[in-house]
Amino acid sequence: MATIGDVRPLGTELERSYEVWVRGRLKFRVKQIVYVAFSIDESVMGFAFPREERAALVAGEPHKFHLPATSDLRFNWVHADLTALEPTEARELVVDAWRMVVPAKLSRAFDAAHPHGPGSTLPSIAGVSGRAREGPRQE
Repeated sequence: MATIGDVRPLGTELERSYEVWVRGRLKFRVKQIVYVAFSIDESVMGFAFPREERAALVAGEPHKFHLPATSDLRFNWVHADLTALEPTEARELVVDAWRMVVPAKLSRAFDAAHPHGPGSTLPSIAGVSGRAREGPRQE
């Protein structure tokens, strides 16, 4: 069973990500783009997810995932019941949602720093210089 506490550190530790509170709801943003949002009671996590893949996700595990309200179907978004997720799975969903809103070089830097996935801890890559994060230039 995942909780908001399992994923909340990612909201500030992922590169360019920050937390905001909007009408009593915690949201993670990169610039002005929301990529994760929690329900007021913190039982449901909405997250960015490719629109063309969400029907398969929901159909495959309907006890975990469900579509957003009809008015929000135009967005790349899915909801998950946090109590049905394992903590590692919840962290992976947050990182995958973050990947949708950041440049590919940040995603690659995260992969280089976390070869086994988000795991239970997330060392920050913010302190690494830009050139070191990007790695050598590909000529």
